Amino acid sequence: MRGPVESGQYASDDYLATLSRRGFTPSMSRRANCWDNSVVESFFSTLKIELMNELPFDSQFEARSEIAEYIEGFYNCQRRHSTLDYLSPLDDEKITSGATLAA
Repeated sequence: MRGPVESGQYASDDYLATLSRRGFTPSMSRRANCWDNSVVESFFSTLKIELMNELPFDSQFEARSEIAEYIEGFYNCQRRHSTLDYLSPLDDEKITSGATLAA
C-alpha cells in the first residue's frame, strides 16, 4: 500500500474506518519521536537490502510468497540479530522459553 504524501490523511475518519473494516489496526507514533518506528524501519531496510534488491518478482503472488519465505524461513529462524546477542529470533526464543520453564 502506498502511503499518502501528507501524514494527516492517515488519521482521517474514512481511512481509519477502511482499516477497521479490513481487520487492520493503525499504528501511529508519537509526535516528534522518530524512535517509535525504528524497529519496523530497520526490518524493512533489511528486507529491501537482503531480498528486494536481488529478486525481480513477476507477480504480486510471487512477491508475497518470497517475502513470507524470507521472514519465516530465514529472518526469524536463521538470520542473526545484533540486538539478540547475534542469535536468531528462534534460538533466542528457545533459550528464553527454556529459562522460563526451568524457573
